[in-house]
Amino acid sequence: MAGMGKRLRPHTLTTPKPLLHVAGKPIVHHLVEDIAEIIQQPIEEIAYIIGNFGKEAEQSLCTVAEKVGAKASIYYQDEPLGTAHAILCAKESLSGNVVVAFADTLFRADFSLDTDKDAVIWVKEVENPSSFGVVKLNERQEITDFVEKPKTFISNLAIIGIYYFKDGENLRQELQRLIDFDIKGLGEYQLTDALDHMLKQGKKMGIAGVKDWMDCGNKDAVLETNQAILNYLEKDKKIRNFVFPNSIIIPPCYIAQNAKLHNSIIGPYVSIGENAVLENTIVSHSIVNDNALIQNAQIQHSIVGMYASVRGKAVSVNLGDYSSSEV
Repeated sequence: MAGMGKRLRPHTLTTPKPLLHVAGKPIVHHLVEDIAEIIQQPIEEIAYIIGNFGKEAEQSLCTVAEKVGAKASIYYQDEPLGTAHAILCAKESLSGNVVVAFADTLFRADFSLDTDKDAVIWVKEVENPSSFGVVKLNERQEITDFVEKPKTFISNLAIIGIYYFKDGENLRQELQRLIDFDIKGLGEYQLTDALDHMLKQGKKMGIAGVKDWMDCGNKDAVLETNQAILNYLEKDKKIRNFVFPNSIIIPPCYIAQNAKLHNSIIGPYVSIGENAVLENTIVSHSIVNDNALIQNAQIQHSIVGMYASVRGKAVSVNLGDYSSSEV
């Protein structure tokens, strides 16, 4: 989670990307809950590898861990030296069964995790495998090779950035080997290089396919993910419906219980945060964050930051925290 999230500015100037809200919760909170549902066993610890996020953000991460009954540990990656280096920053927590996840992607799946394998890699079939790292399988559906952005067709099973390891200590040793021997790919210490060596050492690796893979890398992707999760929440009947006088709600929407709506039309695919106020407003396909104020406006395909305000008509905005837009 140590990246700066430059593609999501201005929002990541004040809030780390994994703590941005989608469908009423931080991205990382959704991810933790999804992983917990798949592994179907108690999570003892969640180790976060972050940059300089500040104490308030770190406390938010600890709260996410507490909500699934886990201890939180905070580690820092001060230099962007690659995925393997990032994971090794949490080497004190690499023991026993370990799930590694990159916190800019969400998923939906219904498989049961095969904990007999030495490792399991989450994958998704894609139409353009040349843009992804992919896995190659044998007839027993075991991984035989990892290929980064293949120029010719090797496989259409893209690695989505979530991994299970049966032996955390072994993973730590493989990552440390890359550092000790200065083994780099594209100038950085890569997790796939460690996985390649584990295969050569005879480790058995399988795959787990996901039904939906949702990106949170930029504004458009976040809004698409917000829409997808709202659809899932509505299907699973996990959205509370509130009645607001003089306002119309077009589902699916997430609206915080203490948000205030007056004479507005909300939806579809809108998430509204705590203490947000919307008056004389039409909003669709948007995320309105905590304590935002929107008055006399018509917005769509927008993200409105915390404590931000929008007054007057606006077609589409991407407004950071504590900012204002008046037309």
